[in-house]
Amino acid sequence: MKQSPRLPVHRRSSASPRRLRSRAGSLQQSLTLRRVLLGAGLVAALVYLCVAGVKRWKKREFERNKPPLYEKYHHAELALPQHDTSDPFAGGKKYLWVNNHVSGLGWGNYLEDLIMNAQVAYSSGRSFVFDNFTWNRDNSEYSGWDSKLIPSQIPLSALISGPLLGGAFVQGDRTPLAVHQKYFEKICPNPTIVKTEDVRPYMGPEHPTALKILQTWTEYLKGIDDPCVEVARDSERIFSFYIYGEKWRLLPVWPVLSASPVLRLLGWAPLVHAAFAANRALFAPVPPLEPYAPPPALAPLRDPYVPLPGLLVLHVRRGDYEDHCAHLARWGASFNAFNAFDALPDAWETPADAGGGEVGEESMRLYMRRCLPSIPDIVRKVAAVRAAHEGIRDVYVMTNAKAAWADALKAALRGTGGLDRVATSRDLVLDREQKYVAQAVDMLIGQRAQVLIGNGFSSLTSDIVMMRMARKLPPQTNRFW
Repeated sequence: MKQSPRLPVHRRSSASPRRLRSRAGSLQQSLTLRRVLLGAGLVAALVYLCVAGVKRWKKREFERNKPPLYEKYHHAELALPQHDTSDPFAGGKKYLWVNNHVSGLGWGNYLEDLIMNAQVAYSSGRSFVFDNFTWNRDNSEYSGWDSKLIPSQIPLSALISGPLLGGAFVQGDRTPLAVHQKYFEKICPNPTIVKTEDVRPYMGPEHPTALKILQTWTEYLKGIDDPCVEVARDSERIFSFYIYGEKWRLLPVWPVLSASPVLRLLGWAPLVHAAFAANRALFAPVPPLEPYAPPPALAPLRDPYVPLPGLLVLHVRRGDYEDHCAHLARWGASFNAFNAFDALPDAWETPADAGGGEVGEESMRLYMRRCLPSIPDIVRKVAAVRAAHEGIRDVYVMTNAKAAWADALKAALRGTGGLDRVATSRDLVLDREQKYVAQAVDMLIGQRAQVLIGNGFSSLTSDIVMMRMARKLPPQTNRFW
């Protein structure tokens, strides 16, 4: 007889409930860990892709917006005709390379040092060897300044023109034309090296005047037969930084400097003139013809530096001057020397209690009012100057102030009434190359003002005043805070 199949019998598992729960928990943890790892991997991949994408974008933006290197200007300087000669020493030509020129300072400081060094070369009958406007001499293309990227060096031909960088002197002047430093290196591989300390003993007093320094260097260089002379980079400057703030030392050289083609033929670069022309409507009318009275010898030419009637230019420093002015007060600083000609109005007298790191409260207020004027201070001064000089109807403000502060100043000036145009440096529309020579653009505008109100403690103001005085503009048109 066939047996019926047995029904399956449910047997109790030998595993305890606790062990089963543990296994289930482990399985769940394993699955969770896998999900976490998978998610983390995906997140890491996304982060990597995002970071890589941002880096690529930043690189593209950097390449698109990085400062220019002015290659065409460098090439043009190296191609000067005086560099193309079979005998660079023909006719007794001699050269002077001032390798310890200013670097790491602003354009105003650089320009005054450049002019004085070039005058030494001119007075000694040597070709002046020029270099770039230099922020950093480490051969880098770019440098950081105020959290921004700037060119480490800018060729002078993007800033100025004239004999300082190879332009012609006046007819009949046999002084050899200036040459580029790269050309000097080529023709003078082993120049005579002179240190400033070697020349100083011949100057006499401990603090010689600029005229005495110029005369001593001229005589010293004329006594060197070697056509190739270099002032050592590691020596002190020919004209110390402090001499530009000492009227009694610097101004004795003015009769020589003001008559020299080094200064008289100094002009601004085409790049700077182009920026001026493009922005002129901001600060002056643009008539089809501008009245001028050039010297007879230049009758066919148009004077690009004739003052613009009705234009008042202000130089208002902010930024670093917010601390710098207080520093000047504590050390009893005076106006820059070229801001201190006897014929100029608004003269400065250093308070008796300023100096040696200390200054009284009233004297500090005086320094700040004249070095870092507030908007009400500026408005009051402009009103006084407009009352003293007829015809002012346009105002341009050279400033490094932030846009919001500059806009507030413009509004305050417009509120005084009677002005056609009020603009500041922040309003200029500049192309990529003009942006990094904007100080030169400001200086050209200041040079062409009917009246200038400058900062007496600033080298940029003093360079403008120097140029205006060299052109024999009325001294009373140079005013100061």
